[in-house]
Amino acid sequence: MTFDPTFLSNFMLVLTGFGGAFLVTLWVALVIWTYRDIRNRARDTLSHVLAVLVVAVLNLPGILVYLILRPAQTLEEEYQRTLEEEALLTAIEDQALCPGCERRVRDDWQVCPNCHTKLKKACHHCGKLMELPWNLCPFCGTPAPGMRREGLTMEDALRNLAGEEDREE
Repeated sequence: MTFDPTFLSNFMLVLTGFGGAFLVTLWVALVIWTYRDIRNRARDTLSHVLAVLVVAVLNLPGILVYLILRPAQTLEEEYQRTLEEEALLTAIEDQALCPGCERRVRDDWQVCPNCHTKLKKACHHCGKLMELPWNLCPFCGTPAPGMRREGLTMEDALRNLAGEEDREE
């Protein structure tokens, strides 16, 4: 079996053509991938241009340089992390503070366990906790004792007061 030098030359030419086409396609694909990746990681146009130029000029070493220097997180990941931090801060800040000692207290506490400051009062009718300045229970609508009632005459107020004293005895 004899080898034809022209066949071998043509085969090497075709092989070189495919290899060159592969390298050009790889180079273009790396440039496009770099552009897409840096667009997701930075807002600055100058960094977009520089990243693409480094990969376009240096090819495979350029992609290694880009991978070392690129931002670690995408813009979406940074945004999600910022939202999580804000949610945690909001949850911490939403906890009530004792007006006496400035320590954190729960919403269902009547008295601060540290300084014994009165935090809330119980409704005399339903027993649910109310804020101290409230004169009307928002749960059952019962007025707090001692609250001034509209349209009440002096005689009615004294009669009601006498009726409450009788009930206490």
